[in-house]
Amino acid sequence: MNNNKKLVEAITSMDVDFAQWYTDIVKKAELIEYSSVKGAVILRPYGYALWENIQGYLDKKFKETGHENVYMPMLIPESLLQKEKDHVEGFAPEVAWVTHGGSEPLTERLCIRPTSETLFCEHFANIVQSYNDLPKKYNQWCSVIRWEKTTRPFLRTSEFLWQEGHTIHETAEEAQEETIKMLNVYADMFRDFLAIPVVKGRKTDKEKFAGAEATYTIEALMHDGKALQSGTSHNFGKGFAEAFGIRYTGKDGKLSHVHQTSWGLSTRVIGAIIMVHGDDSGLILPPRVAPTQLMIIPVAQHKEGVLEKAEELRGKLSGVCRVKVDASDKKPGWKFSEYEMKGVPLRLEVGPKDIENNQVVLVRRDTREKMIVSMDDLEARIPALLDEIHDALYEKAVKRQEEMTTTVTTPEEMRDAADNKPGFIKAMWCNELACEEKIKEVYGLSSRCMPFEQEKVADTCICCGKETDTMVYWGKAY
Repeated sequence: MNNNKKLVEAITSMDVDFAQWYTDIVKKAELIEYSSVKGAVILRPYGYALWENIQGYLDKKFKETGHENVYMPMLIPESLLQKEKDHVEGFAPEVAWVTHGGSEPLTERLCIRPTSETLFCEHFANIVQSYNDLPKKYNQWCSVIRWEKTTRPFLRTSEFLWQEGHTIHETAEEAQEETIKMLNVYADMFRDFLAIPVVKGRKTDKEKFAGAEATYTIEALMHDGKALQSGTSHNFGKGFAEAFGIRYTGKDGKLSHVHQTSWGLSTRVIGAIIMVHGDDSGLILPPRVAPTQLMIIPVAQHKEGVLEKAEELRGKLSGVCRVKVDASDKKPGWKFSEYEMKGVPLRLEVGPKDIENNQVVLVRRDTREKMIVSMDDLEARIPALLDEIHDALYEKAVKRQEEMTTTVTTPEEMRDAADNKPGFIKAMWCNELACEEKIKEVYGLSSRCMPFEQEKVADTCICCGKETDTMVYWGKAY
């Protein structure tokens, strides 16, 4: 029991120090290890398995929506990066540069990709001639480098894994449809796979992607009341196409520039899983993304037949869930704490008396509820339980988000909410940059998005009092 106690005590309570709680979990649940490069982390097998499951879900959806995977080089010539003025200005502070090949200085600096728009644009310009070549719908799985000043595992690292989609279209309507469709793919994944509710909306011009005509986002609310931008989809209009000369001959014989989109989601979603669902005992993983959905713990495993029964159950249940047996010589109590900390959705305990009675004990990670279940019912009961856990986690997260969303109509209410009510703040805004910057300066709040589901909570801007119809979600964010 000392080991169990020590293990749980090693995790700082989220109410005492949320940042330390998060750091404790990513380390002790063996998701990451720090590397010798500041801001870069090693994804350990358990952490990488989460990304593999996210990747598997999304890759299937991308292919179902007509996208093909490609791979672009990691290095971008400086001259290429500078072709789109807003884009290069947006990323310049975070770029890592290669200046030498061996000991020889390069004739032109090469940047390690912070994102790949410029490479895709150059490629599209080379391969597109006519309307018959459109649309082109590509996706890339890769890592990118952004030289961040302040880093935290998954949420903001110098190197991270992500996917970036890049598409070109004949018409503005097609590009806009693609932009929203892919945002919805992300939102659906958060709901159906990660059990996380999100707010969908458009970013303000101040917050949009460098070089985009419009940026759309899904915003999730963490346990501490901070927002996490969790996936974005951008409509570039013709801006990049004009800068890079991506033109096609239309059915009318005239040359036109394409309309372009880009959309991306990264390993920061693993941070969202941790901070939306976790508790003071560790991770709570939604079943559909969990690397292991059921852990079988043999009790009194030295006794005859116990390990054999555990293996038999693993074989029987491997067709309905991702299941493992821990047959190590560690004590059952240690194993219970270990897999609780690692967030495994279901634990199955089986010992001599259980075998005698043809039953097992099932324990849910999310509620810690214990159930005695007949061995004959397991193949039907476990998939149903995993679905119940997913739904319960989602409903709990929705309820928390609702409770942590405050509507304000006066500056005094805004002040009170900013100081005393962590979470989303809904307030009207006049669409003027000056007011957005003042809200950031005075209240420490950034605009998270202008939600698709607009709600007129007042008639005037919270900052300047000008009449407006635009409601914005504000908040403190990662």
